[in-house]
Amino acid sequence: MQQNFDRRVADSLPKSWVDQAPLVLRPYLRLARYDRPVGFWLLGLPCWMGLMLARIGDGIAPYDLWLAFLFAIGAVAMRGAGCTYNDIIDRDLDARVARTADRPLAAGTVSLKQAWAFLAGQALVGLLVLIQLPLIAILVGLAALLLVAAYPFMKRITWWPQAWLGLTFNWGIPVAYTAATGRIDAAMIVLYLAAVFWTLGYDTIYAHQDSEDDALVGVKSTARLFGENSQYWMAGFYGANAILVALAIWLSRAEPWIVIPFTLYTAHLFNQVRRLDIGDGARCLNLFKSNRITGLLLVATLLTGAVL
Repeated sequence: MQQNFDRRVADSLPKSWVDQAPLVLRPYLRLARYDRPVGFWLLGLPCWMGLMLARIGDGIAPYDLWLAFLFAIGAVAMRGAGCTYNDIIDRDLDARVARTADRPLAAGTVSLKQAWAFLAGQALVGLLVLIQLPLIAILVGLAALLLVAAYPFMKRITWWPQAWLGLTFNWGIPVAYTAATGRIDAAMIVLYLAAVFWTLGYDTIYAHQDSEDDALVGVKSTARLFGENSQYWMAGFYGANAILVALAIWLSRAEPWIVIPFTLYTAHLFNQVRRLDIGDGARCLNLFKSNRITGLLLVATLLTGAVL
């Protein structure tokens, strides 16, 4: 029994606190991807981006620290809930793909009933975070449920599931922006679109790990769609992101000094393009994980605009 409960997913961290958790909890922690923390960052960082964009020209207030904390808790809860829901829907597909065959539902270390109960608990935590926000942000946050519910099915019906993930994963930008300002405006919309292109890039890189298995089981992805031309598409996606981020900054009337951290951000983006090798799964995974730094650089860029 211990061997079954302790099955690790192929791309989880070699060693993490999950491996030291009580044996009975490990499948649930892996179901929520606590052994793969980069996803928490990629869901939480857009929230901080939206918050920092909202504060350009106004400075940081103590209330913003509270909001940033709430967004971090919400990102952990909702990323875990989203992964649990995704695995519930994809449990049969996961069992047929080498990298995902050891996920708890696919491997049978968690039952379907237990997974639904775990999903409900995580969603409740997310709801408790959401209701701490102003009404407009609550309504914007609830709208994301449609995106989340549809996402697992996108890989079955479109070659662009990464685009849908971009719409879903970056919803924290409008939630945070409306929580801080009480409004929706052009700068926020432009930054959100920029982040969608960012996700299109990094999740295509991630999907190249599974492109061969995906082809065998009939799963669609931009990695399969672009194939050998992926590097050019990445350059296009990241180029669009850089242009739109610059436009969002311009619309927010930030001080010129913001160009310094913005240059570091764009350099980090395009270094991913330079290093991409779609035939090297380990490199693709490392490049994907490096987007935590990419996101932090953008948060730092917008924070510079706020404090100046």
